[in-house]
Amino acid sequence: MTNQTKFFLHTLLIALAIPLGAIAEPAPANGKLKIFILSGQSNMVGFGQLKGAPGTMETYVKSNSNDYGHLVNRDSKHVVRNDVWIVNLSYEEKKQQGWLTTGYGVSQDHIGPEFGCGFVMGDHFEDPVLIIKSAWGGRSLLKNFLPPSAADYPKPKADGDTGFQYAEVLRHVKEITDDLKTYYPNYTGKGYEIIGLGWHQGWNDRVNQAAVDVYEKNMVHFVKDIRKDLGIAKLPFVIANTGMGGWEIPIRYKAKVEKLMEAQLALADPERYPDFKGNVAGVETRDFQRTLEESPSKQEYHWMRNWETYYLIGKSMGDAMIKLISAQ
Repeated sequence: MTNQTKFFLHTLLIALAIPLGAIAEPAPANGKLKIFILSGQSNMVGFGQLKGAPGTMETYVKSNSNDYGHLVNRDSKHVVRNDVWIVNLSYEEKKQQGWLTTGYGVSQDHIGPEFGCGFVMGDHFEDPVLIIKSAWGGRSLLKNFLPPSAADYPKPKADGDTGFQYAEVLRHVKEITDDLKTYYPNYTGKGYEIIGLGWHQGWNDRVNQAAVDVYEKNMVHFVKDIRKDLGIAKLPFVIANTGMGGWEIPIRYKAKVEKLMEAQLALADPERYPDFKGNVAGVETRDFQRTLEESPSKQEYHWMRNWETYYLIGKSMGDAMIKLISAQ
């Protein structure tokens, strides 16, 4: 099977989860703050590099101004959205909040998927958008994000306990929504809507055969448990698979890695999961892999720190989320 055929099949898979004819018209304002949750491990934290060459925002904006010129202003400074606010409580020592711009990745010199996703959300909604980012490097779905219905385990109390990150995502959402004026100073008191969750995770699971074998089952539990715990029965989910390495995976671990990526996209297949039809979408990320020569780093597990890769993952997640929301 050629790479082109694979891409077609995955695109079709995603499309099947969204009714044909769904048009993502701009959403009219109803006064409520739109809240979008982003979660996962280090590639949701974000290592898309801003400066230097090659493969950074600096170089992409210069070489491809048609696609990326809108991300900087006339002074070549990075655009700051005044309609999308982001709060990141993932690490106690790195708490952040403010209007969306660059610098909400692993450091002020990086972005994660929140950047591209936030631009899509801000352009679509007339109401203001709040992104809650809860992501940690080196955490697995098998243990750290394991949802309660997937296994019987004690209530997690500390980082490293089974299910701790799952509980932390919920704690962050509750803490922020219970005190919106603190976490979003422009809040007008007109209410809020949690409109979806975006998930980009999987490296720690894809190197573990036992984790790969149960990933799909655990992910189904994760979607259902998050919806139950947030009290939103059909909360839209967008799952971006862990496509690091692209289509040409070394043969020594090809089967294991591809099985996990297929498991992540499987939830968007309405024939396998009819309850998820129209409310879960998958994003195929393998086409966003860039070469070492095009990138600022050798870190394959962090997408070579390529800025365009992280931007396109976020943008694609945002586009998929808007299609889900518009079809409901």
